[in-house]
Amino acid sequence: MRRVRIGIDVGGTFTDAVAIDDATQEIIAKAKRPTTHDAKEGVAEGIIEILRDILTENNIAPEEVVFIAHGTTQATNALLEGDVAKVGVIGMGSGFFAGRAASDTDVGDITLAPGKYLRTAHAFIETDEAEPMRAEISRRIDELAEKGAAVIVASEAFGVDHPESERLVMELAGEKGLPSTGGHEVSHLYGLKVRTRTAVINGSLIPRMMETADMTEECVKRINIGAPLMIMRCDGGVMTADEVRRRPILTMLSGLAAGVAGALMYEKLSNGIFLEAGGTSTDISAVRDGRVMVRSGELGGHKMYLRSLDVRTLGVAGGSMIRVENGKITDAGPRSAHIAGLPYEVFSPKLKNPRLVLISPCGDDEPVFAAAEGADGRRVSLTLAGAANLLGSVPDGDYASGDREAALAAWRVLGDALGISAEEAAKQAMDIAASKVRAIVDALVQDYEIPKDAVMLAGGGGSAGVIVPYLGKVMGVPWREVKNAPIISTIGVAMAMVTESVERTVVQPKGEDVKSIRREAIERVMKSGAKEETVEVSVEVDQKANILRAVATGAAELRQGKENGTLPSKAELLETAAKSIGVPSEQVQEIAALGRWHIFDGIRSTKTFGFEKYHHAVRVIDRDGVVRLQREGIGAVLSTKEKLQESLDILLEETTEYGTVGSQLPSLFAYYGEKQLDLSGLATREQVDEVLDMEMDGREKDEPVAVLAVL
Repeated sequence: MRRVRIGIDVGGTFTDAVAIDDATQEIIAKAKRPTTHDAKEGVAEGIIEILRDILTENNIAPEEVVFIAHGTTQATNALLEGDVAKVGVIGMGSGFFAGRAASDTDVGDITLAPGKYLRTAHAFIETDEAEPMRAEISRRIDELAEKGAAVIVASEAFGVDHPESERLVMELAGEKGLPSTGGHEVSHLYGLKVRTRTAVINGSLIPRMMETADMTEECVKRINIGAPLMIMRCDGGVMTADEVRRRPILTMLSGLAAGVAGALMYEKLSNGIFLEAGGTSTDISAVRDGRVMVRSGELGGHKMYLRSLDVRTLGVAGGSMIRVENGKITDAGPRSAHIAGLPYEVFSPKLKNPRLVLISPCGDDEPVFAAAEGADGRRVSLTLAGAANLLGSVPDGDYASGDREAALAAWRVLGDALGISAEEAAKQAMDIAASKVRAIVDALVQDYEIPKDAVMLAGGGGSAGVIVPYLGKVMGVPWREVKNAPIISTIGVAMAMVTESVERTVVQPKGEDVKSIRREAIERVMKSGAKEETVEVSVEVDQKANILRAVATGAAELRQGKENGTLPSKAELLETAAKSIGVPSEQVQEIAALGRWHIFDGIRSTKTFGFEKYHHAVRVIDRDGVVRLQREGIGAVLSTKEKLQESLDILLEETTEYGTVGSQLPSLFAYYGEKQLDLSGLATREQVDEVLDMEMDGREKDEPVAVLAVL
């Protein structure tokens, strides 16, 4: 029986779906329907309609579906539109900290968007005595409900260490029929004010998202699909509907995460910059070693304890309109043809005897955006898609490829008005757009220290062919469009992994701290739907911020390998390594092959002040041909579980740096079986040993293990 993965992307206008063969990763089917915002069952009704289309039209039996997930903009839209519940906050604290806790838990009304607010009501309870507190909590909940609070948030000073009082508030709120959340549920980090604010935002979304999760889950069950429904998170992973009901805040910005998740999982993007270009905006993110970078989230300028993919959005895309002022092109975007309600010039019939008109796309805009009007009164917008087609930079047969003659007719009237050719006008517009996009690309390369020779632009979205080829030419870097670029976000939902992140405030963490947070991350990711056999965990120690972080990733089902004949050969893997290093394949050798991992070493040289220096360039490539690690190597050992500690002693003796403030371990990565173990975030040998002991527990003593020390 074949195994099928289904992804559904619920957007503001359309709902898209895709079915993928789990073995070959080929697309079986795709479908699009208008999003059913106003239907009785809301967006869930559109989901069940598109699911039925996918299953019946492609003869997919419900029992063949091993994974089903959907991404939704609902949480983000609810916050932007102010469609959130009023939150009652019960702050708690005792003794010396009571006064500060009362202030920090009173977050007030939170600005969501211009004129849109998340309203709160606040009460504070001193937690010195346990027994009288039940009655006091009950009374306070009733008072907050009378003030219109539909959700209760419990937040106590040091509640991350002792959450009993927060749990009591949640228990009593539940008895009164009110949904609730506690600060300890959204974050284990200290910082009562930020933790409370994050919990309040989470709580405000619970009623809306509970209703949607209930309806959507019921719809999936109605079709007899046995696989649990998963929902996209802001960090590019997925979680169960039960977890959405508890932590809906994690679905914020998940729409931005889906595209790059698709590029990672489906297109096997290893390193570079991913740009997903639509009609109005382009989402830009950095990828290194097959992982997208993450950052802390913000809302209304306020920090939250929310880890999301670092996706930077710019109002430049295929439909971006051209701004003309004082006889010059001054900008491209952020207004688009979609906002103006006009067709693109390049996707419309050629105008007869056109003339230039400057319009206001929105009521309060200045009339400075270029459009062309034909003799019959028909108007089209001048767009970046038209400019790119006119200049011939859109690849033949691309999704964004249009009628060059129609674009030329429209752009000629702009060129005439500016005293230049249509092509020169188009080039000016594209150069302005490219400079704006390049600024973000350069910032990402600098922020995440991506080697310049590793910068490659990968494009997704319907306008990838408009933005990416031209930018690649301007920057002088390689580029490519990902396969099935227009639906890469929906593919990302279908291919996503289950993810959980746990953070704690720990000063100088010991081995037991590392073991504890790692164990909790595994428990959480399994609770969110991951199969234990598939789980991988990375642990990071942020010594400056005193934060200990564990990120666990796993699959919701036991994945099968690709069918025979679809995996790259050893020669192809060697060529991939050589290309990544930038040297001929003769200068690269495979130094180890174990489980799914192939480890290559290549020598390349650099010159500094006329002196030549040689470097070991390490590349770790998985069996699918994806570069999972690219670093400068400083040491390596191939050992077994039985002799691992002895081998590690030798490796660290040769690679540890010693200075006036003590020793500094190299970045370490271990490979065995199906797993890559990222030890690069650990600061001490004790921490490394604790993680290795946990990983090696239960494995055969002669199991091969490779450990790399890299810069």
